[in-house]
Amino acid sequence: MGSTTDSWRIAETWSTGLSGDGSIIFNESSLRRILKRYVEYYEQSRTHLALEKDAPESRAIQRPELGTVIELPQVGGLHHRYERRAA
Repeated sequence: MGSTTDSWRIAETWSTGLSGDGSIIFNESSLRRILKRYVEYYEQSRTHLALEKDAPESRAIQRPELGTVIELPQVGGLHHRYERRAA
Protein backbone atom coordinates (compact mmCIF):
# COMPACT_ATOMS: atom_id res chain seq x y z
CA MET A 1 0.00 0.00 0.00
CA GLY A 2 1.28 3.51 -0.83
CA SER A 3 2.23 6.22 1.56
CA THR A 4 0.08 9.19 2.50
CA THR A 5 2.29 11.32 0.25
CA ASP A 6 1.49 9.02 -2.69
CA SER A 7 -2.22 9.26 -1.91
CA TRP A 8 -2.09 13.07 -1.90
CA ARG A 9 -0.10 13.09 -5.15
CA ILE A 10 -2.67 10.84 -6.84
CA ALA A 11 -5.59 12.88 -5.50
CA GLU A 12 -3.95 16.11 -6.67
CA THR A 13 -3.31 14.70 -10.15
CA TRP A 14 -6.91 13.49 -10.44
CA SER A 15 -8.42 16.74 -9.20
CA THR A 16 -6.18 18.83 -11.47
CA GLY A 17 -7.29 16.77 -14.43
CA LEU A 18 -10.91 17.10 -13.39
CA SER A 19 -10.88 20.82 -12.79
CA GLY A 20 -8.58 21.44 -15.76
CA ASP A 21 -9.49 25.10 -15.80
CA GLY A 22 -7.07 25.96 -13.04
CA SER A 23 -9.64 25.66 -10.26
CA ILE A 24 -8.10 24.83 -6.93
CA ILE A 25 -9.91 22.52 -4.58
CA PHE A 26 -9.70 24.09 -1.14
CA ASN A 27 -12.33 22.13 0.71
CA GLU A 28 -15.30 19.82 0.37
CA SER A 29 -17.61 22.50 -1.02
CA SER A 30 -15.20 23.45 -3.83
CA LEU A 31 -14.75 19.76 -4.68
CA ARG A 32 -18.53 19.29 -4.76
CA ARG A 33 -18.93 22.32 -7.05
CA ILE A 34 -16.34 21.01 -9.53
CA LEU A 35 -17.79 17.48 -9.43
CA LYS A 36 -21.29 18.89 -10.03
CA ARG A 37 -20.07 20.76 -13.13
CA TYR A 38 -18.37 17.63 -14.46
CA VAL A 39 -21.40 15.37 -13.83
CA GLU A 40 -23.66 17.89 -15.61
CA TYR A 41 -21.28 17.87 -18.58
CA TYR A 42 -21.05 14.06 -18.54
CA GLU A 43 -24.83 13.56 -18.42
CA GLN A 44 -25.96 16.38 -20.73
CA SER A 45 -23.18 16.92 -23.26
CA ARG A 46 -20.53 14.23 -23.45
CA THR A 47 -21.19 11.84 -26.29
CA HIS A 48 -21.02 8.09 -25.68
CA LEU A 49 -20.32 5.54 -28.39
CA ALA A 50 -22.57 3.01 -26.63
CA LEU A 51 -25.43 5.52 -27.02
CA GLU A 52 -24.74 6.03 -30.74
CA LYS A 53 -22.88 9.27 -30.00
CA ASP A 54 -25.69 10.72 -27.91
CA ALA A 55 -25.49 11.91 -24.31
CA PRO A 56 -27.22 10.02 -21.45
CA GLU A 57 -29.79 12.84 -21.34
CA SER A 58 -30.78 12.62 -25.00
CA ARG A 59 -30.97 15.79 -27.05
CA ALA A 60 -32.62 16.58 -30.36
CA ILE A 61 -30.65 16.90 -33.58
CA GLN A 62 -30.35 20.58 -34.44
CA ARG A 63 -30.94 21.28 -38.12
CA PRO A 64 -28.94 23.98 -39.96
CA GLU A 65 -32.11 26.08 -40.27
CA LEU A 66 -31.95 26.77 -36.52
CA GLY A 67 -29.04 29.16 -37.00
CA THR A 68 -25.31 29.35 -36.60
CA VAL A 69 -23.26 27.11 -34.34
CA ILE A 70 -22.14 28.65 -31.07
CA GLU A 71 -19.66 27.35 -28.51
CA LEU A 72 -20.75 26.87 -24.90
CA PRO A 73 -17.84 26.35 -22.49
CA GLN A 74 -18.41 23.72 -19.81
CA VAL A 75 -16.46 22.52 -16.78
CA GLY A 76 -14.71 25.88 -16.58
CA GLY A 77 -13.83 25.85 -20.29
CA LEU A 78 -12.14 22.45 -20.18
CA HIS A 79 -14.86 21.03 -22.46
CA HIS A 80 -17.30 22.66 -24.87
CA ARG A 81 -20.79 21.98 -26.15
CA TYR A 82 -21.90 23.26 -29.53
CA GLU A 83 -25.48 24.26 -30.31
CA ARG A 84 -27.27 26.13 -33.06
CA ARG A 85 -28.82 29.48 -32.20
CA ALA A 86 -30.70 31.98 -34.30
CA ALA A 87 -28.56 34.95 -35.29
